[in-house]
Amino acid sequence: MDWLIDPNLWLSFLTLTLLEIILGIDNLIFIAIVVTRLPPEQRASARRLGLALALLMRLALLASIAWIMRLTTPVFEISGQAISWRDLILIGGGIFLIYKGTAEIHGLIEGEASDQASSGGKASLSRVIATIIMLDIVFSLDSVITAVGMVDNLWVMSSAVIVAVLVMLIASESVANFIHRHPTVKMLALSFLLLIGLVLVADGFGFHVPKAFVYAAIGFSLMVEFLNLLYRRGAGKSQG
Repeated sequence: MDWLIDPNLWLSFLTLTLLEIILGIDNLIFIAIVVTRLPPEQRASARRLGLALALLMRLALLASIAWIMRLTTPVFEISGQAISWRDLILIGGGIFLIYKGTAEIHGLIEGEASDQASSGGKASLSRVIATIIMLDIVFSLDSVITAVGMVDNLWVMSSAVIVAVLVMLIASESVANFIHRHPTVKMLALSFLLLIGLVLVADGFGFHVPKAFVYAAIGFSLMVEFLNLLYRRGAGKSQG
């Protein structure tokens, strides 16, 4: 029971929880966008299921720490650059993110309906869940490797992951509704997915982009969009 009064353990837990929440924001945004292709009555269930799968995947990966660490062992080289299974997963996930982000942006620009309810049904839900699972694998791997690199206590890592996913679960509906109400925010969120996809591909090929730079760019963009929303609201009131 000494761990209950160990300040270093609690500090590690709080720090890791915060990092896991930050790392999970892109996953949450992706889920919020993807479920808009479902009929409204299915969206909340799909969001909850997607986050539950993300939690299960993270916990399963944490329980397989030895296997996770072996993923970083090089399996072959390309022009002198060692490529591991982790790199291949990041590259594949990044390419998939770029593809999905581009497809969604194309649909918004062309004015296509987002997966009509008539094509909705079980098949539509299955496709959305399959898409969420594929991205959960990539985001979970990144999240778990971060946890393993910071803390060596499995209970601390698992607790931080559970708390982070619970926070995302609570915030998921608000994030989804906000994105749905503001089309420009949705476009910005899709642009973030393209950015994250490019960062994942670059990371897979050994070109590491500090996450602080990525989050700073995202934070600045969100601040500008927030100011735009305030401006449009003020302009709408003055015209009314």
